[in-house]
Amino acid sequence: MAKDTKKDVKVSAKRSKKDANTPKRGLSAYMFFSQANRTQVKTDNPDATFGQIGKLLGKKWSEMSDADKKPYVEKAEKDKARYEAEKAKMA
Repeated sequence: MAKDTKKDVKVSAKRSKKDANTPKRGLSAYMFFSQANRTQVKTDNPDATFGQIGKLLGKKWSEMSDADKKPYVEKAEKDKARYEAEKAKMA
C-alpha cells in the first residue's frame, strides 16, 4: 500500500484585529500581590526560575489571611470599577 503523501495542513481562522482604544482589563488581587512581591521573592531565591517564582508567590498568597489580602482585593475592586467605567464609555 502506498502512503498518503498529502500533508495535513491546518487552516486557522483569521482573527479580527483588536481595537487599540479598548481599555485594559482589571487585574486580580493576586496579580497586584505578585507585582508587589515578585522582586522580593526573586532576591530571596536568586536561582529560582520564572515558574518557580510563580509557585512561591502562589504559595505565599494561599497562606495569607483574608485580612492580609484585603489591600490587594480593594485594589482589584477599584481596577475592575475603572475597567467597567472605561468600557461603558466605549459603548
